[in-house]
Amino acid sequence: MKILLVEDDKHLSKAMCEMLKTVADVTPVYDGDEALYIFEQSNIYDLVILDIMLPGADGFTVLKAIREKSKSPVMMLTARDSVRDKVKGLNLGADDYLTKPFYRDEFLARVEALLRRSNNSFQGLQLKFKNLEFDITHKTVTIDGKPVEIVGKTYDILEYLVRNQDIIIPKEQLFNRVWGIDSETVWSVVEVYVSNLRKVLREYGYDGYLKTLRNVGYMWSEKNQESREDTL
Repeated sequence: MKILLVEDDKHLSKAMCEMLKTVADVTPVYDGDEALYIFEQSNIYDLVILDIMLPGADGFTVLKAIREKSKSPVMMLTARDSVRDKVKGLNLGADDYLTKPFYRDEFLARVEALLRRSNNSFQGLQLKFKNLEFDITHKTVTIDGKPVEIVGKTYDILEYLVRNQDIIIPKEQLFNRVWGIDSETVWSVVEVYVSNLRKVLREYGYDGYLKTLRNVGYMWSEKNQESREDTL
């Protein structure tokens, strides 16, 4: 899972990143203009945590821009506690509103609730597909309780596809998700990693769930388990 945290208080941002590290990968940004740029480039985030009072574009402006491009859940996080601000945020499409200061447990509970609402496969730190199980904290995989050598970016690809079961993931989106939108690596690396992942999964009879849709992208699905070797 990936979270975009837009918070200009760097001490608070660092503390929040520490809270969230076992739940998702967090990208911290410190002003509204940078947040707008990131979403203009690519939408790869499962959740946005967004302060209102920001340098550059304010949180309401960022929220409006996000809603024009993405359905990713947005939690407004702010020291402003007026009903008017809350109503404005909710009317612009915010999914939740948390006022500073806040309790750690409540914050994490709200984050997990939003992630679960937007992604049916999200179960906190647990992810499982049949006998394929993920240890999200340590980024390891087991099948039938036995460790499987799927690590690094190969692991990231598999986790993202399984979390988005039955959803077509364009190759560009997968690349941005795993390598980052600023990566200088060529897109064809996705095909190489997916091919290697398929070979590992084939040993356990799970390669049929990894679909390649020519000129479109990839999908993890139980439907029509015939493995496809098409490349994009």
